[in-house]
Amino acid sequence: MTSFVHERNGVFPSVCSLDCPDQCGLLVHKKDGKIVKVEGDPEHPVTKGNICNKVRHMAERIHDENRLKYPLKRIGHKGEGKFERISWEEAIHTITSHWKELIQTDGPESILPYSFYGNMGNLTAEGMDRRFFHRLGASLLDRTICQSAGTVGYKYTMGGSFGIDPEDTIHSKLIIFWGVNAVSTNMHQVALAQKARKNGAKIVVIDVHKNQTGRLADWFIPILPGTDTALALGLMHILFAENMANDAFLEEYTVGHQELREHVKQYDPATVSGITGVPVDDLYKLAKMYSETSPSYIRIGNGIQHHDNGGMAIRTIACLPAITGQWLEKGGGAIKGNSSYLAHNAEKLQRPDLLQNKNTRVINMNQLGKALLELDPPVKSLFVYSCNPAVVAPEGNMVRRGLEREDLFIVVHDLFMTETAKYADIILPATSAFENTDFYTSYWHHFIQLQQPVIEPYEESKSNVEMFRLLAEGMGFDEPTLKATEAELIAEALDHPENPYISHITYEDLVEKQYLKAAVKPLFPGKLATPSGKIELYSEKMVQDGQPGLPTYIPIIKDSDLPFLFIPAPNHNFLNSTFSNNEKHVSLEKEAKIHINQEDAHRLNIEDGEVVRVWNHRGECELKAVVGENVLPGVAVSQGLWADAPGKKQHVNSLTPDRLSDIGGGATFFSGRVQVEKIR
Repeated sequence: MTSFVHERNGVFPSVCSLDCPDQCGLLVHKKDGKIVKVEGDPEHPVTKGNICNKVRHMAERIHDENRLKYPLKRIGHKGEGKFERISWEEAIHTITSHWKELIQTDGPESILPYSFYGNMGNLTAEGMDRRFFHRLGASLLDRTICQSAGTVGYKYTMGGSFGIDPEDTIHSKLIIFWGVNAVSTNMHQVALAQKARKNGAKIVVIDVHKNQTGRLADWFIPILPGTDTALALGLMHILFAENMANDAFLEEYTVGHQELREHVKQYDPATVSGITGVPVDDLYKLAKMYSETSPSYIRIGNGIQHHDNGGMAIRTIACLPAITGQWLEKGGGAIKGNSSYLAHNAEKLQRPDLLQNKNTRVINMNQLGKALLELDPPVKSLFVYSCNPAVVAPEGNMVRRGLEREDLFIVVHDLFMTETAKYADIILPATSAFENTDFYTSYWHHFIQLQQPVIEPYEESKSNVEMFRLLAEGMGFDEPTLKATEAELIAEALDHPENPYISHITYEDLVEKQYLKAAVKPLFPGKLATPSGKIELYSEKMVQDGQPGLPTYIPIIKDSDLPFLFIPAPNHNFLNSTFSNNEKHVSLEKEAKIHINQEDAHRLNIEDGEVVRVWNHRGECELKAVVGENVLPGVAVSQGLWADAPGKKQHVNSLTPDRLSDIGGGATFFSGRVQVEKIR
C-alpha cells in the first residue's frame, strides 16, 4: 500500500474526515514531517478546492500541544481531571482484566460501547470496533443521535437514501433549503446553488432561524419549530386543490395519490398558517412557485428531524417532488441523503455473526443518562470513542451524574482531554484521520475516497483499528477476523454484490485513483426499493409499524409550560463539540449566544448583547442575547456546543430532552422548552 508517512516534505492527497455531507478532497502540505497547511483539492469533481475554516485550520488542531500523548489512569475523583501516565501494556491489561472480571460477575452486557462519527472513516466508526464488541458480547448501542429519524422516514417514501446527484443541481431553477443551514454545514451545495442562481434560479430558505443560509436566500420563510409536516401538507392541499399536481407522474410512479389528495383537504391554508406561523398568502405564493418552476429541488436538512415528529416530517417533505413530477427533470427532486448509493457491505465489515447472544440488549444512545442511572441490570463499564457524550448527549446533567458513578469503569479513546475523558478511569490517545488508513463514503455526493496515512501517529496515539486489535489480543480472542489489516477490512467492505452502484470499485482502484464515483443513474424511470417499487405516498409498511399510512401532522410534545421553544442549532466554526476546545475556532465564534425575537426581549426587558439565564427543569445556561427578527416570537435559538470553561454556563444540552422521535429512535434536541430571563 502506498503511504506518504515517510516522505518528510511535499503535498499529499487526503480527504476530510468530519461528519459533514461535503467530504472534501484535500491536499496536505508537509514540512519536516509535520502538516503545515491544508487546502482543498482543485481536481475533486464536486468540492473543487474549496474548504471551510474548520478544515483550513486543521493543522493547528493536529499539532495542538494539548493533544493526548500517551495512556493515562485516573488518580483523582471522577471529573476532577487528575491522571498519571501509564504504558499501553498497562492500559490494555487494566481494561481487559476489569472486563474479564465483569463478564464473570455481571455478564458481557454490563459493558457498553458508546461512539459516533467524530471521524467519518468507515473503519474508524464501524469496523474493528464492531467486530470486537460483537465478539465480547457487550450491550449493543443504537446509534441514532443524528439522522436516523429522517433516514427511516425518507425510506418509507423513497425506499432508501436516494436523491438526485448534487452535481445536477446547477440546472435547478428553484432551490429550497428546508431546515438546513447549508452555508455552515453543506457549503458546496451552496456553491452549486449560487451557480444555478447565476442562470436564473431562485433560492428559498425555510427555517426556524434566519442564519447565514437564510440571509443568502432570495426569500426566507420563518417557521415555528416542529411544524414542518404541517407546512408540507398545506402545500400539498394547494397543489391538489389548484390543479397544480402532475397527474401523469402520480399515476405511473406513486401509490396512494388518490388517498393523499383526499387526506390533505383538512390541511387548508388558514389551518396550516395557524400551526406554522407562515402567512396564508405566503403558502399560496410558495405552492405556485413550486408548481410552476422546473426543475425544482429541495435540500432536506438534518434539523427538521430532531423533533418528536421528525421522522414523519422528513417522510412528508419527501412526497412533494412526486406531486409535481420533479423527479423526471435533471436538477429536480430532493436530497435528504445519498448514502444508499455508496452503501458498503456492513455485515462483512462489522461481523454481527460474532455476537453469540442474538437477544443481547440494545441501548439507545440518546438515553445514556437513563442507561447509566436507571438500567437494571446496570451498565458497569463504558467505553467511549469518537464521541463526547458529556457535551453532545441530551439530558446532559443526567449524563454527567451517570459518569460520576464510582462503580462505573470508564475508558475513553480520544485526541484531547474532553469533558467526557475527565470522568474516565483509563484514557487512551487517538490518532487523527491524517495518521490512519481508512475509506470514506459521502452521504451527499457520490464519491468513495481513500485516506492513506500522511503523518506518523502523534506520540503514542493509536487508531481505533489498532486499539481494538490490541484489546482483542488482551481478551484472548484469536479469531483471524479480529486481526485483519486495514487493507483487508476495506476490501471486504467494498465486496457488496447487493449494491450495483459500487460494483466497479475495488481497494486497489482507490489506492491508484484516491476517489471514485458510484455508477449513479436517475431514479426514474426505474423501480425503487420500497415494497411497491414506487414512491409511497401511502405506506402500508408504516401502518404495520404502528404509524399513520399517510403523511400526518402530529404536534410536538409540550413538556412544560415554559414559553420558549428551544433550538440548540450548530454554529459556523464548530462541528458538534469538535473544535470547541481549539483556541482558533473559539476566537472565530467568539461567544455562546441565544437568538430571541425583539417582541419577547421587550416584554422581558432584555437588551441586545446582555447575558441572560436560559433554564428549564433539566438545567440552566447563561448565554449572550441576540435580539432582533431572526426568529419568530416564542422561539429561542442557540448556536454551537461549547466546551466547558471556568465561570461559564454554556452546556446547552443540559436543557434538551432525551425523548425519542416518532420514527427511528432519533434525538429530539429541538423539541424542548425553556425560559429566558434577565440575570438578577
